[in-house]
Amino acid sequence: MSGRGGEEPPGARAPLDAVEDAIESIGTGLDERTTCEELAAFVCRHGCDAAAVDLLPEDIPAGPPAPGPPLSRIAAAGPGELLRSWSAQGARPLTVRALYEGRPIAAPLDLSGRVARQVITVPLSAHGRLYGVLVAVRHGPAFTARETSTVHRAARLAAVHLGHARRHNALRGTVLDLQRALLAEPGRPHPNLTLATRYLPAGGGTLVGGDWFETVRLHFGRTLLVVGDVMGHGLDAAVDMNAYRSMLRYVASTDLPPHRVLRRLDAAVSDDGTRRPATCLLVQVDPVRGTALLAGAGHLPPVVFAGDGTGELLDMPVGPPLGTGVGGYTSTALTLAPDDTLVMFTDGLVERRGEDIDVSLARLAGLRLPPEASVDELLDGLLVRLDAHRAEDDVAVLAARIRPRPEG
Repeated sequence: MSGRGGEEPPGARAPLDAVEDAIESIGTGLDERTTCEELAAFVCRHGCDAAAVDLLPEDIPAGPPAPGPPLSRIAAAGPGELLRSWSAQGARPLTVRALYEGRPIAAPLDLSGRVARQVITVPLSAHGRLYGVLVAVRHGPAFTARETSTVHRAARLAAVHLGHARRHNALRGTVLDLQRALLAEPGRPHPNLTLATRYLPAGGGTLVGGDWFETVRLHFGRTLLVVGDVMGHGLDAAVDMNAYRSMLRYVASTDLPPHRVLRRLDAAVSDDGTRRPATCLLVQVDPVRGTALLAGAGHLPPVVFAGDGTGELLDMPVGPPLGTGVGGYTSTALTLAPDDTLVMFTDGLVERRGEDIDVSLARLAGLRLPPEASVDELLDGLLVRLDAHRAEDDVAVLAARIRPRPEG
């Protein structure tokens, strides 16, 4: 802001350097709390001793707030006592006035003979929506018109970013609800298989993606296990994921081997031309014979954990992702012991920023899990050991084990 002394004409423009600072430093991400902290820090850099941001609940209706609006303090900067030690006629009435009148309110506070305190309260509003209020405090002269303009512009910028953050969170919630609903009831395998699945959405501001798993019952007690990942994130990826699942169920019902299922899926998606590419891993398990057929389309190979808790990464050929129209898929045979647990997963389980994928896969295969653990216990232990709950991408995992036949 400009110097604190002297009057300036109403409507004075904020200094260019302050405007540039606000644009660069406020709203650097899609996190609501971070935006509030950035606003408070900006105000303290430009002529104030302390600042706080109080927000209204997200579900409050548009328009003027109700009497006694329920504000929550989200962020603050500067000495806390400047924001706490109000007189009986302190900042609360000024805050309410700013909300009701929709404009900055600046006034001195009488602190019973102590050093005069100047306060400015500014509503956080943008595009007809009221998000909360900024409270800024300093000792010294009253706020000039230019200083008020600077604070007001910063508050409006923050409000725009708060709107973006809330719309982003609402969209992410919608996509997450959709994906959970789609994954809540995968097809049931034959009772001769024990199955466990987990889906963990990534944290932070990234929209959930198109990770999915599925099981399809086939003839003669066989079950097709599926894990896939549609490229990209957001609502479109979730919708395409559902389309892939529907097509796969239809194609798999013809009881083709896995590589021919992938061929048909690839051709159908390529001909459609509207779906995003996807990776996919198919494993057709025959518990009676203790065998499995595997085929992959651009997907990471599975891991088999033996009954003693040791893991082995399977070596298998992998064709191109679905939707390319290239084809070239083949199946590989695998023998499964009764105490083997097959684990299929999407890349979010193992990938780490800046790390080669071979190193990531070796970490998974090198785990030593509790011997004779149940499928659910094994899967939960694997997720803990790999810190999957803090993964940077969505994680979908499916684990299966042949159920022993009852004796006699």
